[in-house]
Amino acid sequence: MENYSKARTVEQPSVCPFPDLHPGTPEVHVKDGSKIRNLLRFALSRMEVVFTASGKGVSKAITCAEIVKRRVKGLHQLTRLLYSTVVEVWEPLEPAAGLDSLTVNRNLPAIWILLSRDPLDCSQPGYQAPGRYDLLPGSCSVQACGFFFITV
Repeated sequence: MENYSKARTVEQPSVCPFPDLHPGTPEVHVKDGSKIRNLLRFALSRMEVVFTASGKGVSKAITCAEIVKRRVKGLHQLTRLLYSTVVEVWEPLEPAAGLDSLTVNRNLPAIWILLSRDPLDCSQPGYQAPGRYDLLPGSCSVQACGFFFITV
């Protein structure tokens, strides 16, 4: 690959995996370089929002969804995992050398997270009902949850 340089990268658009989704539902496309505070500012003002990400942005999309669920109580979540296709075109550094351009298809992991205040179909795989964050270990007493902590 030392004789080639990447000419362009094209991510194939993926189809929304939520067939019953209202067409006006906003999608937040999370990238690796996205600022979480900017994503949250947009998402917190909506009744329903979809976080989408692929590749290195997947972990940031999960983080955003969890922060929104903590700040807005009673959210239903539906998650879909899939692969998105990225096409990379590599051109030879020296065209006179007789090398052809290369096309590489890569499958990147992708995630779609639907957060809604309205109830969703709980029989769908990937459904999470609204949770209670007051029962998490960091926000309750030892007696109430039954956890044991050792502080050092």
